[in-house]
Amino acid sequence: MSSHQIRFAELSRKAMSALLADDLATARAESGVELGRLFVDDRAKWLWNYRLKQLETEPEAAAWIARVVVAGPDGVVIGYAGYHGPPDDRGMVEVGYTVDPGHRRQGYATAILAALLERAAAEPAVQVVRASISPDNEASLATIAKFGFTKIGDQWDEEDGLELVFERPASPSPTASP
Repeated sequence: MSSHQIRFAELSRKAMSALLADDLATARAESGVELGRLFVDDRAKWLWNYRLKQLETEPEAAAWIARVVVAGPDGVVIGYAGYHGPPDDRGMVEVGYTVDPGHRRQGYATAILAALLERAAAEPAVQVVRASISPDNEASLATIAKFGFTKIGDQWDEEDGLELVFERPASPSPTASP
């Protein structure tokens, strides 16, 4: 579906704390990748602050959240992605991803979502994958449409406003094609 090869690099607590302090040098050293300005903009800082608070009460979430997206083979950082946390009681995980504006509309969101879905399918505890998207985010709506998500409703998010909520099985049936 996408010809891009990507990998995820962890953003540790130390790296997220450095990003909150506008210390890109420390965050780069800690993560091992060349983080850009996207990682210290207001939206990203809101996310790092939120994730650090989440890790205080839910340390097991570290394996699921806050990953840098690196495109190969040249290792260019093109965004960040992850899940909102580990699977909940019904086996649901919610995906989230941001592509750097300079790399948008090149198929990277598709590659990121494919990789997130692949990991979810490989985890026995995950049964359902959710995506919540602003109704005016046509690019993200088009991206999830490629993967068989079904709208299940909408919700109000304190940070993002109205969101449409979509879900799909973590492991789609063999007859379904992403």
